Amino acid sequence: MRWLKRWSFMIILAITGIVYCGANRDLLEVTHWENLIPVGERNPQEDWMLLQEESSPESMPGEFTLGKGAYGKRLTGETDQTGTEISGTQDGEAGEAQDREAAGAQPPDSDLRPPVTPEEGDGEGVLPETEPEPEPEIVIGRVEEDYFADALFLGDSRTVGLGQYGSLRDIATFYASTGMTIYKIFNAEIVEVPDQQEKITVEEALQHQSFGKVYIMMGINEVGSGTTESFAKAYGEVIARIQELQPEAIIYIEGILKVTKARSDKGDYINNEAIEARNEALSLLADGERIFYLDVNQAVCDEDGGLVKDYTSDGVHLKAKYITLWEEYLKDNAVLIDGVGGGTEEAEAPELSE
Repeated sequence: MRWLKRWSFMIILAITGIVYCGANRDLLEVTHWENLIPVGERNPQEDWMLLQEESSPESMPGEFTLGKGAYGKRLTGETDQTGTEISGTQDGEAGEAQDREAAGAQPPDSDLRPPVTPEEGDGEGVLPETEPEPEPEIVIGRVEEDYFADALFLGDSRTVGLGQYGSLRDIATFYASTGMTIYKIFNAEIVEVPDQQEKITVEEALQHQSFGKVYIMMGINEVGSGTTESFAKAYGEVIARIQELQPEAIIYIEGILKVTKARSDKGDYINNEAIEARNEALSLLADGERIFYLDVNQAVCDEDGGLVKDYTSDGVHLKAKYITLWEEYLKDNAVLIDGVGGGTEEAEAPELSE
């Protein structure tokens, strides 16, 4: 019996633990969801949810809330199993919005985007596409003499004849001189100024006058100097400077007038082959937008490609009565941008600064 006295305390402690654990297991089985006794036909878990909803401070009398549309519908207008009245139906998305409002929650990111105002868009929240500006319409056509009221003619002795004997002499402006070349056009003092004896340079005059069109006819005097490339380069520099001084002007490059076949066959530097090569280079300077090439030879040359011998007395210059052929060609090949001649309506007289 000695061992019983020694282990009696441990035996009593073990029996007590067994009894305690058994009692607690019965209690857990009674309170567990799966072991609750059903009331009528309802699921015990639904009863517990109803108790939670009815005790929630967010639930109002006469309203049954399932919360955030989790079941796809928020139901109203019917009577649930607890006798609460429900009216109408709203979809789950609307229910979610109301739940968020009741809980003070922020809407989803898509709802946080600022609306597009009618001033920013088309009134429906869509920004309109920016339409590119239409390109100006360029037409080559027939014009009358008033088209040349704001035109300037730059050139050598051939342009001098146009200004002296043509019908445009009292309409257009002429800065031309015998022996003029593309290399000295800006520095030559050939422009007359009213009430002033001394002439000024073309460069100075272009700084005080505005023109809508500038016609250039030079090259016959340059045939014997330089190369086709150097000539075209200098010509292009003159055009660039004119564009700086007259940014609104349409620039016409007039092809160098050819000479008669007899004059070309003499064998010196003045020959139609050299003229054709330089005219080809000049045509490449035109961009078809503000710079245009005019092949005036179409109006005055014969089937052999040379100047008609009856049109000239020296094989180089047009007779006065045939100047009109040149003018008519210019009238038939005028540039109209968006239906108008472009540039200023009338050239202003030079006004020299002090």
